[in-house]
Amino acid sequence: MEDPNNGISGYNVRSLYFDTLYNNDYQEKIDGIGTRKKIRLRVYDPDSSYAMLEMKQKQGDAQKKRSLKIDREDAKSMINGNYSVLLKYADSFATECYGYMTMKLYRPKAIVEYHRKAFIARENKTRITLDSHIVATETNHDIFSENLSVSPVLDVFNAVLEVKYNGFLLSYIKDVLQLADKSPLAVSKYCLARSSTLKYKF
Repeated sequence: MEDPNNGISGYNVRSLYFDTLYNNDYQEKIDGIGTRKKIRLRVYDPDSSYAMLEMKQKQGDAQKKRSLKIDREDAKSMINGNYSVLLKYADSFATECYGYMTMKLYRPKAIVEYHRKAFIARENKTRITLDSHIVATETNHDIFSENLSVSPVLDVFNAVLEVKYNGFLLSYIKDVLQLADKSPLAVSKYCLARSSTLKYKF
């Protein structure tokens, strides 16, 4: 069934990715390091009164995502490098992010935006997303901006299909996926956004 957030044709996602001063998160993904993190702020509408602070962690084949809803003004403070605003939130995840981002010298690096269509299966907590029109910018880190100057980072005729599930993939979903014209890849939208500028620096 369709995700109720889809509306008529899906919804837009905009994420600001943070990375260390020396782009360690990017490089660990490129190098295929088994245990790694990504930290981002995410909004679904530039007019939103809040943003989601998210940390995605990967260890081997296992992945975990934690998130915290923060006020728009606090998100703007983080964009400007002030992570101390996280200390006013009672959630321990906020304190962890503050400590980690401060210690590792995290900075805002790139905004990635795309259009998403999502589907869910109640069994096995399965979620399928189809992301298209993926664009990015490294020149403006304001995720609330109404006028981002962005560039495509993926061929406009391609999309990223991602399937998330617990433990095993249901057989009828597996059969449907076999019908798709696809190439299985470990795709990182953040790395797509930054590869054109960073590939010459390493």
